[in-house]
Order: sequence, then C-alpha cells, then structure tokens
Amino acid sequence: MFRRLLFFSVLGAVATAGWAQSAAAPLRPEDTPAQPADPAPDAPPAPPDSPPVANWFEAQVELHRRGYSCGSIDGVRGAQTAEALMAFQRNEGLPPTGVLDAATRDLLRLTAAPLATHIFTAADLASLEPAAVTWLEKSQRPALAYASALELAAELSRTNPKLLRTLNPAFNWDDLLPGATISVPAVAPFTSPLRVARIHIRLAEKVLEATTEEGRIVLHCPVSIARNVEKRPVGELRVTVVIPNPDYTFDPAVFPESAEAQTLGRKLILPPGPNNPVGLAWIGLDRPGYGLHGTPDPEKVGRTESHGCFRLANWDAVALFSLVRVGTPVLVEP
Repeated sequence: MFRRLLFFSVLGAVATAGWAQSAAAPLRPEDTPAQPADPAPDAPPAPPDSPPVANWFEAQVELHRRGYSCGSIDGVRGAQTAEALMAFQRNEGLPPTGVLDAATRDLLRLTAAPLATHIFTAADLASLEPAAVTWLEKSQRPALAYASALELAAELSRTNPKLLRTLNPAFNWDDLLPGATISVPAVAPFTSPLRVARIHIRLAEKVLEATTEEGRIVLHCPVSIARNVEKRPVGELRVTVVIPNPDYTFDPAVFPESAEAQTLGRKLILPPGPNNPVGLAWIGLDRPGYGLHGTPDPEKVGRTESHGCFRLANWDAVALFSLVRVGTPVLVEP
C-alpha cells in the first residue's frame, strides 16, 4: 500500500493510508551512460486496484515516472505542472485541460509508493564541495559537485528544496553523518523502450517534447530558451553529438554582463559535474554553439532565459540523452 500525502496550501498534514514506503533509485552523475544505451523496459503499469492520484503532489510524482516532467516537484499546480498534465491527457486521448478531473485521475494511478527513503552515505557526504563563486575558481576545481546535502537530495529526487524541508521538518541539514535518513518523492531516472523519431521545442510555451514517428509523446519537459529573439533558431535542426558529463568552455565574449569575464582575457575550461553550467549532459545541434543541456539551477528552467542554448533540468537532460541519437531531428516551433 502507498503512503499518501494530503496537501493544504503548499503542504499540509501527512495522512497514511497504510501503504508502505518503497526506495527510489535516484539519479546520480555517475549513472549517466557513456553513450546512448538501449532503453530499459517501461515500468509495469499500475495494477487495476492501485489508487488514482489524490492530489497535486502525487500527480507530479506519477507524471515524472511516466516521462511528463513538471520541473521540480513542489506539490503545487503551477504552469509547468499543468503543461505536463496536458501532455499526459493528449497521449491518453483526453481533452487537454490541465485539470486533475475524475477521468484523468482514473488513468493517472500510482505505480508505486509516492514517498521513498534516502539514506545519506559516506560517499554522498564526501562528494560535497562548497559552491565556487567565480569563473576562475570553478575552472580550478577537480569537479563541480553538489554544494550541500540539501542540493544533492533535491536534485536526486527532482524536488524543490523547500518541499524537502517541509517533508523533513526536524532534519538538521547542516550536521549530517552517514546513515542520516530523509523522506523524498519516489522517482527514478526515466527511460523508455519507445523509439524517439524527433524532438519538438515550442518556444511560446517553453516546452520540449520527444515523440515517436506516430506522434506519441515519450518525454515532455520544460525548457529555457534564448533571451534574445535573434538567437532562437526556428526551423529544423539535427543532433550532431551527445556527451555525458561534459566539461564547459567559458568564453568571456559570451558574457558581456560579467565584470569578471571582461578582466579575464582568456577562455577557461570548467570541469564536469552537476553544477557545471551545462549540467550532466550535452546534446549538440548542427548550428555552431547550440545544444540542449542540463543546468545547476532546475528551479529556473522555463522561468529565466539563456544565452542561446536550450536548457533543461539535469534529470530531463539525462533522460533525453538516453532517448536520442546523432541525426535525430529537432523541430523548433515559434
């Protein structure tokens, strides 16, 4: 049986319906495949007696499991959650209302417990590094790792840090020892056996969808687009390279707003890691300097704008990396 959450405002009391927790398999940088692998089979469908999602928290968890990313899980019906739900409804032949109505809930049933337990290991805690502030300092690090236990847990569980604090109100995030345990949304890295034929990016909605030849959505996620309209390449592009755990070349000319950039006078190579500016995956396109990639700031995806590339949450960039190959067309629509 699943442990259920009832949300009042952002999050209210936790109610238990007798279903035990199950452990999630969180995304880690080392889990990123060296090259696109054959997708694993889909998770088994929800059994017919499994309950429909009861609230927006459970809906977000189950949507993530099925490839409909709503950004960071926060238990609130925002614009990105509504877009993810509409993608699910379109795939299921329902009117795309973005409303969690009875017909939608009947199809969006929990496939596993919505909550899991994360146990911090010695390796987790040893991997943390204080955040580097300057570009030069970032280039001198061996890796751009998670800066705190809260950041690590939030990204591994695709969760807004504020919600993690709410789920674990008595937890001391600043004084951890190996074995410390928290409750997290039970989501795992997403992949699919369906073959992705193309990627659609809709600039107006700031949405990316990877679809089959027949138009079925395999992966839906929010995306940040270029700040300058002239850097938004409307039309058809193609994937030319896929790179896991990329490094990043910092070019001062691309960052005229940065005082440090104007004094450096040279390019810098920033090491890989979840806090690298392009995150945990780079999917290069056949337009010089353009690509789809991760980001160290998942809460900003779809809400802030980039210098030209298409920016995804790390978990979505890694999922997309597992689904595409060199040659996949990318259709950028106004």
